[in-house]
Amino acid sequence: MPDSPSAGPSAPRGSVTEVFLAFLRLGVTSFGGPIAHLGYFRDDLIARRKWMSDKAYADLVALCQFLPGPASSQVGFALGLERAGAWGAVAAFLAFTLPSAILMVAIAFGASLFEGVIGTGLLTGLKTVAVAIVAQAVWGMAKTLTPDARRASIAVVAAVVALMLAGSLGQIAAIALGAVAGLVLCRPRAGEVAGLLRFPVSRTVGIVSLALFTILLLGLPLIAAAAGSGAVSLFDAFYRAGALVFGGGHVVLPLLQASVVTPGWVSADQFFAGYGAAQAMPGPLFAFAAYLGTLSSEGPGGVLGAAIALLAVFLPGFLLLIGVLPFWNALRSRLWMQALMRGANAAVVGILGAALYTPLFTTSVVGAGSFSLALGCFVLLTAWKLPPWLVVLVGAAGGVLLAAAGIA
Repeated sequence: MPDSPSAGPSAPRGSVTEVFLAFLRLGVTSFGGPIAHLGYFRDDLIARRKWMSDKAYADLVALCQFLPGPASSQVGFALGLERAGAWGAVAAFLAFTLPSAILMVAIAFGASLFEGVIGTGLLTGLKTVAVAIVAQAVWGMAKTLTPDARRASIAVVAAVVALMLAGSLGQIAAIALGAVAGLVLCRPRAGEVAGLLRFPVSRTVGIVSLALFTILLLGLPLIAAAAGSGAVSLFDAFYRAGALVFGGGHVVLPLLQASVVTPGWVSADQFFAGYGAAQAMPGPLFAFAAYLGTLSSEGPGGVLGAAIALLAVFLPGFLLLIGVLPFWNALRSRLWMQALMRGANAAVVGILGAALYTPLFTTSVVGAGSFSLALGCFVLLTAWKLPPWLVVLVGAAGGVLLAAAGIA
């Protein structure tokens, strides 16, 4: 089939340098998580710089929220692609991600400093504030993705499946069951799809990207088993986690936990302390992968391990985005696809709820003191609407006070 003229390549309208500098500024100032990032992108790149129309931007956001992967990073990647071609997409990704990734690597190298009363207190505080942040994420996602009894029920069943079948198997099974339940229970009414997305990616490039995504997803576990290489195993674990993240950055928590804590590559204390620290960083939450790659006992560790983990966790989302762009207009009109995604997204709420209980709550909240601190941080986030980075600082200070007082 010939490439569609509306989806074919077009000449870039800006420079790679322009894209890099614009996203570098966003990478050091975009606090608040993926939804906030999308607002920053719109204000700076759409409203001020006029890189594309509001309608096209809304359609792009809808696509990236539909796909697995880090939605705000996918939107940024696509904006760079549209503005300055393939190298513009790479520049957008690097500039937006590197500031937070570098900070997370630095925190990983300083992990050994978490000793003594202050170090132990900081560790306790970061782990505890992670409970509040994930609880807020579950609460917010539940209101959006499970607004009716059917989808709420799918979420509950998914949580049970994820708790009963530990690790990646339970999470994959929960998403698959949710998708099937969505096909049966969550069919939308005809006429609910709005807008079309025109983007400069050919059908050929889209097919190649989808093929590469599938080959890596299915082939990496076999290659890792045959090669016995720690670097390949590390890349495989983070690639699979990135390929299954439906519903936003916080969903990567249970997937990465199953990938690196369950096999013993990173300790639970290191994992949750890093996850808490990641909330205070600008840029994408997926930069947490750089911290884990630095500390992982599997693979090279250090800066090289961080680079492997970071590339692997972002790659599947970008491949899917490039692959779907030429076909999105036709695909999004299919009612069965909308129903499938409604069920899968509801299941994601259940998976994240299961992760909130175990291992997060059961390992981080060990007494009245840590429970009170987690509850206070949750209220600061949900009722007082304080930014996450500020709540992280409050939680860290609270952890030090609890440790100094000898209160768990």
